Amino acid sequence: MQPLAYRMRPTNIDEVVGQQHLVGPGKIIRRMVDAKMLSSMILYGPPGTGKTSIASAIAGSTHYAFRMLNAATDSKKDLQIVAEEAKMSGTVILLLDEIHRLDKTKQDFLLPHLENGRIILIGATTENPYISINPAIRSRTQIFEVKPLAENDIKVAIERALKDKTRGLGESPVHLNDTAETFLTQATNGDLRSALNGLELAVKSTPATDGKINITLPIIEECVQRKAVSNDKNGDAHYDVISAFQKSIRGSDVNAALHYMGRLIEAGDLPSIARRLMVIAYEDIGLGNPQACARTVSAVQAAEKLGFPEARIPLADAVIDLALSPKSNSGIVAIDAALEDIRAGKAGEVPDQLRDAHYKGAAKLNRGVGYKFPHDYPNDWVKQQYLPDRLKQATYYQPKTNGKYEKALAEQYQRLLAAQRH
Repeated sequence: MQPLAYRMRPTNIDEVVGQQHLVGPGKIIRRMVDAKMLSSMILYGPPGTGKTSIASAIAGSTHYAFRMLNAATDSKKDLQIVAEEAKMSGTVILLLDEIHRLDKTKQDFLLPHLENGRIILIGATTENPYISINPAIRSRTQIFEVKPLAENDIKVAIERALKDKTRGLGESPVHLNDTAETFLTQATNGDLRSALNGLELAVKSTPATDGKINITLPIIEECVQRKAVSNDKNGDAHYDVISAFQKSIRGSDVNAALHYMGRLIEAGDLPSIARRLMVIAYEDIGLGNPQACARTVSAVQAAEKLGFPEARIPLADAVIDLALSPKSNSGIVAIDAALEDIRAGKAGEVPDQLRDAHYKGAAKLNRGVGYKFPHDYPNDWVKQQYLPDRLKQATYYQPKTNGKYEKALAEQYQRLLAAQRH
C-alpha cells in the first residue's frame, strides 16, 4: 500500500502546502501554470519539503502527462521511453529525482528534448545546483529553492490528511490531541513526508478505544523516533529552555548554553534556535564583539541550509563564540531610551537646517538653510545641532568598554560629545 505522504501529494497547484514564494498568487511557478508557459526547472532543498509535490501539482493543473525517474538508478532507456511518449502524445512533465547524479550520456540524450520543449524537466535535488549540476543542464533550467515547511504548513497538511476519506485517514476514527499535533509539526523540522508517515504509523499501530484511535504525545514520539525534550502541554517547559539558553550565553557559561541548545536540537526546533541566536548576538554581545554577530548570522544561514543533524555543527560554533565573547547591551538600551522619549511625546520638530531642501521654494521656508556639510570640514566633522530643540542635550547611548571595539567607540563618542558641547 502506498504511504500516506505519497497518497496525499497535491493534484493541482492550489493543494500545494507552503512554498508560497513559488506557488502563491502572482509568484513565478503559479504564473507559469496559469499561462501554460512551463519551462524546465530545478527545485532544490531539504528532503520532504515539497519538490515532488510541486511537480505533481504542476502536471495536475496543466493536464500534461507526468512521469517520475531517478537520475541515479534509472537508465537511458527509461528516458527514451519518456521521449517516445512525448513524441506521440505531446508534452510530458518529467520529474527527475537526484538530478545532481545525472551522467553525461543521459544528459546528452535529454538536452535536445529540453530544447524543443517536448519534455518539461523538473529536476529535484538536495544539493546546491550551482555546485553540483552540469552547466549544460543548468543553463536550460530555472533554479528555485524549496524551503523547509513552517509548523503551520505541516499542521494544515496533517489536518487535511485526517479529513480526507479517499486518499487520507478520514475513514479512521482518529483523535490527534493538541500536544501530539504540535509536537508532530515541530519535531520533523519542516519535513512533511516524515510528519505524514509518522502520523500514519501512529494511526495504524494504535488500537481503538471506545471507538476512537487516540493519538497522544508518547505515541507520536515513538513513531517519529524523537523525544519532546523541551515541550510540555502548555509550552512552558519549551520557553523555559529557550530562556535558560539565552541567559546562559549572556552569563558566559558556555557549557550550560550548549546543554540547553542540545535540548532544543533533540526537540528538532531549528527555527527557535536560529531566531534566538541572532537575537542574543545583537542584544547581549552587540558592540562588545560585532564580528561575532556577523559570524552568528552566517552560522544560522549555514544551519538552515544543512538541516539536522549537520546543522548542530555551525550552531555549536556560534554558541561557543557568543558565550565567550565580551558582552554589551548598549545598543538595545540606547534605542529603547530613544523610543521611551518618543512615546512620551518628546519628539520635537526637526531643526530647519536638517529639513528636506530639494524642492523649489524650500529656501523661502528656511528649509536646509544653514546646513553645514561635514565633508567640507577638517576630519569630516563640524559642530551643529542635530536633535530637536527640546532634546538637544539628550544622550541615549551609554557605551560599555568590555570589548576593544566598543572601547574605541566610547572614546570617539566622548570626544564628539565634548566638541559638540564646547
